[in-house]
Amino acid sequence: MQWDMRLPTSTLLPLLLCAATASAADLFRDDFSRFPPGWLTTPIGSLNAAIQEYHYLPNRGVPLGPWANAITHMDAWVVSDEAGHPYLEEQLDSTSKSFTNAIFLTGEPEWSDYNVEVKVKPLNLVDSAGVAFRYHTNRHYYYFFLSGGNKASLSLHLPIENKLRVPNWKELAAAPFNYDTTHYYSLRLEGEGPRIRAFIDGKQILEVNDSEILHGKAACVSSGPARFQDFHVWTTDAKGREIAAAIARRESELARLRDENPKPKLWKKFETPNFGAGRNVRFGDLDGDGVPDMLIAQNIPRVQGDAFDQISCLTAVTLEGKVLWQLGRPDPRNGLLTNDTPFQIHDIDGDGKNEVVMVRDFHLQILDGRTGKVKRSAVMTQIPQGDKSRPYELESGDSLAFVNFSGDKRRHEILVKDRYTHFWIYDNQLRPLWHGDGQTGHFPYPLEVGGSGKDSLFIGYAMWSPEGKQLWSRDTELKDHADGLMAGNLTADPKAPPRVYASGSDEGFIMIDLDGKVLKHVRVGHNQSPSVGKYRMDVPGLQYISVNFWKNPGIVTLFDAAGNILEQEEPIHTGSPMLPVNWRGDGQEFVLLSGNPKEGGMIDGHLRRAVMFPDDGHPDLAANVLDLTGDQRDEIVLWDQHRVWIYTQDRPFQGDRIYAPLRNPDYNESNYRTNVSLSNWERVRVQK
Repeated sequence: MQWDMRLPTSTLLPLLLCAATASAADLFRDDFSRFPPGWLTTPIGSLNAAIQEYHYLPNRGVPLGPWANAITHMDAWVVSDEAGHPYLEEQLDSTSKSFTNAIFLTGEPEWSDYNVEVKVKPLNLVDSAGVAFRYHTNRHYYYFFLSGGNKASLSLHLPIENKLRVPNWKELAAAPFNYDTTHYYSLRLEGEGPRIRAFIDGKQILEVNDSEILHGKAACVSSGPARFQDFHVWTTDAKGREIAAAIARRESELARLRDENPKPKLWKKFETPNFGAGRNVRFGDLDGDGVPDMLIAQNIPRVQGDAFDQISCLTAVTLEGKVLWQLGRPDPRNGLLTNDTPFQIHDIDGDGKNEVVMVRDFHLQILDGRTGKVKRSAVMTQIPQGDKSRPYELESGDSLAFVNFSGDKRRHEILVKDRYTHFWIYDNQLRPLWHGDGQTGHFPYPLEVGGSGKDSLFIGYAMWSPEGKQLWSRDTELKDHADGLMAGNLTADPKAPPRVYASGSDEGFIMIDLDGKVLKHVRVGHNQSPSVGKYRMDVPGLQYISVNFWKNPGIVTLFDAAGNILEQEEPIHTGSPMLPVNWRGDGQEFVLLSGNPKEGGMIDGHLRRAVMFPDDGHPDLAANVLDLTGDQRDEIVLWDQHRVWIYTQDRPFQGDRIYAPLRNPDYNESNYRTNVSLSNWERVRVQK
């Protein structure tokens, strides 16, 4: 018997239990005939692959269930037919992969003591091609493969790199095996506890004992062009029953967990005809009524896609859907982006009314928040002469933030940065104060340290004084940019010194003290989109969570305040902003993956989906988290280019003391900022 893994669990489990009593316990079988011929990632494959870093897309072309393209940004997989038999082909060579393998994945984490077999035809004699099993993450699995035209190997991919951009492979066994590019070879792995046996065309080639991973999914894997046919996973009758029971326990535990939490209830929704966008939105009170509004920016990429974007249309809209004002011409084609754009909502002049501060058309501008009219404008600085990419004389701006360098805690100085190299500081009259250079990363983090009443600036892997002096830098030592950055005391000891925490892209996770000494460096892959919150009630202090994207997307890692790994799983195969959510109000925070009712939801500190969204047709492209009803708990804003839906809890908070974490100010929003949620409690003000 074979099962379609696209079936819902409620339907699949009885089939699993029933079939496990049959003579053969098939876990999965597929010949790839379910897929239409052609690229499986058309049409999204023609777009910037970074679109899935901060946006949710259910697929990049063809729905893949029950499979997943584990390296989602790679458009590796093609389906067609050979001699009347369908095949799956991996069509990228190793030079286009940046030292990662393409992975076409299926199965359940509970699969254990199973056998997997697939027919493989390598299409060159250089790259590897084969089958993976006991897959934990795309950096942690067993791989049985052919390579070099003359070798069969069984290797273990370990999750932590010892050296930058050098995958940590452990070869467990290898044997000579000559093969060509005209035949299919049947590769089979059999696992029973730590014992793993590898077969080619029914003949045992290798045998090892290794207990690193004892259960997990299965996959077609290749580092270069290869074809795959007839994928089959099976186990014994007894093990089939055990696996079915384990899946049932998992689903029962998740159901119990979700029942304990408030469920998302639709609160408001409205349309954004023509002027909608993806994750290029700011929240703040623009019309002065005390209620946050949305400021939606459309953009037009220029020069190289994500370094010189310029805002084409800006629309201010209330949460009732009323348009307050609009600048530029709206066009839904300009709604998506894979970078930041330099605009924020902030009371820049201290008069109690919010302005919009932005860079547009090579001018730094302050707009009246109520009307969008320009109150003040200044020509941007010149792009430095020595820059490698210098398409314009004037800087167009990549992102914008507010800092306190004058002693004004309301942060009235403006920081504008380019993509990776330079930043400039202006006062609130748009007069230049000073500038800095370095490996700036994506977004700065200002923090008052030492009781000075002024912010120090953490940008890239460097610390700057309020006067513009670089106090220390690790920019030249760390070879990839800081994708996410924060500084603070995450421990349970209020007297402990602050640390600097960075998700350093390929450099992984980094922790630095205020003297610039690297205290922790864990290469977990291309690490980004971190957030800080109280994700584990049983662990002292706050926790730091992040997700990988390039080369190993979807791996989520939870660290404690000292930089030790608490949990690591692959709940998704894309990126996510990893937003902290104060959903319950009792001190336990969750992390929002996305609004998708199947692959999204909110995860807890054990990386379980603790809250799921209803399958009611809501948008799920982009999301943000903030308190909109005034009861200190968060609402979830979900939107796409056409509409906005807002969810709140389905039940009121019970109690007189509620968790009200201190968050990054809304005026320093970014697709790249580390969203920080510091512990704080308040008396209950409002009941929903």
